[in-house]
Amino acid sequence: MSVAKLRVHAFSVSLDGYSAGPNQDLENPLGVGGLPVFGWQFATRTHQRMHGGDGGTTGLDDDMVAAGFAGIGAWILGRNMFGPIRGPWLDDSWQGWWGDNPVYHVPVFVLTNHPRASIEMAGGTTFHFVTDGIHAALERAFDAAKGQDVRLGGGAATMRQYLRAGLVDDMHFVISPALIGSGERLFDGLDLPSLGYRLVEHIPSPTATHVRLTRGTVRGDEQQ
Repeated sequence: MSVAKLRVHAFSVSLDGYSAGPNQDLENPLGVGGLPVFGWQFATRTHQRMHGGDGGTTGLDDDMVAAGFAGIGAWILGRNMFGPIRGPWLDDSWQGWWGDNPVYHVPVFVLTNHPRASIEMAGGTTFHFVTDGIHAALERAFDAAKGQDVRLGGGAATMRQYLRAGLVDDMHFVISPALIGSGERLFDGLDLPSLGYRLVEHIPSPTATHVRLTRGTVRGDEQQ
């Protein structure tokens, strides 16, 4: 019987090591200058269809985006991935970047220091707000996923926390031909080989390079 995994998919990093620009706000959801880092993804057919559009590119980039939704039963997001609000929730008006029918269609667990009631959206997405840390969020996500894998959506600080704890089993990140200059570094302060991660694949496309890391031991196997 296979063990459910925590997976990362299609998480982009610029040539100078950043996954988001500085000063996130309502007009700059990926920080100032951050949009080009994910340009390869926005152009794909899968991304366009998820957001109600037509057309889009096919091929390797599109295949990689689509693969990130296969077999996923729940997501985990850092608070900044949910929105630009900082500090206590002043009201319930902000319900994410994605409108009434978000792209997830499964339970989503949002890491935060400030309690908030769950939000049920159209299309099967329910946002749950977790205040007791990354391990608690992962446990709840695996329970909600009912045997399927859990996807870690970011942002960069949340990625670093889960990588540092050795909790990410499979990571697909994408080196994008863009320069930001400042912002959120993805791998800052991490010694990935010492944490058990190894390179298993790197494939270039016309617009990016796809890289896959795995951790040597999958959780669950460690307990056998």
